[in-house]
Amino acid sequence: MPQSGAGIEIEKVLDRGRARSHGARMAITILSPLERDRMRRAGRAAAATLAYVGARLAPGMTTAAIDRMVRAHTATLGGRPSQLGYHGFPAAVCVSRNDVVCHGVPSPEVRLADGDIVNIDVTTELDGYHGDTSATFVIGDAAPHARGLVALARAARDAGIAAAVPGARLGDVGVAIVNAVGAAGSIVEVYGGHGIGRAMHLDPHVAHVGRAHTGHRLREGMAFTIEPMINAGAAAIRTDADGWTVRTADGALSAQFEHTVLIGPHGPEITTVVE
Repeated sequence: MPQSGAGIEIEKVLDRGRARSHGARMAITILSPLERDRMRRAGRAAAATLAYVGARLAPGMTTAAIDRMVRAHTATLGGRPSQLGYHGFPAAVCVSRNDVVCHGVPSPEVRLADGDIVNIDVTTELDGYHGDTSATFVIGDAAPHARGLVALARAARDAGIAAAVPGARLGDVGVAIVNAVGAAGSIVEVYGGHGIGRAMHLDPHVAHVGRAHTGHRLREGMAFTIEPMINAGAAAIRTDADGWTVRTADGALSAQFEHTVLIGPHGPEITTVVE
């Protein structure tokens, strides 16, 4: 998540991601069994908050009201919204509606409308560990092409997760996502997943495009997010004057789904699930 109002900071974030995806040295944490348990707790908390908010979305609701719900529900679970204040981000949640790709800032002026799609991105810190998850919700009676994009984004995330097995490489995750999307949408390449644990953003950068059998090898105990952003139109994006809100350059819809994943002995374990 780049710093508000500073284009140079956005470029620094993107440059780090590009360097990592091309094999630059990374400091990757291998979590102990105790740390993995704490990641599971944080992940379940984030998932519970996302489910709570998602069940209450309705036409007419402001995105600021979503922020208030996230703050209140996170507190009931004993957690803290990881995004609040991160590099100056002014809210507890990213709310990205219709053509907003990511980092949408909640506002009392923006209301959900029938037919919208909206991504809610929740990250919870609980006992020093972070769980990060998002989903795109359909508000009311959305058009078939909007529902199709939402389904495509979910399938892209799930394909990436299925490829995250011990011994595979990060490039294999990107290939799986590319194959799942095909020609049905465009993948936003300048943002990707990230390592996660005692900090919200850690190595490795997880590109959502890639070449098979390239990139860092996946090992048991690694934790990272898989969160492809899929546009209905072109992949090009632009950033609003607030320095945070990222939109599709052509005004087309965008959808995203995200899970935090632990690499287990036999395959990926999703931590951001409700008990």
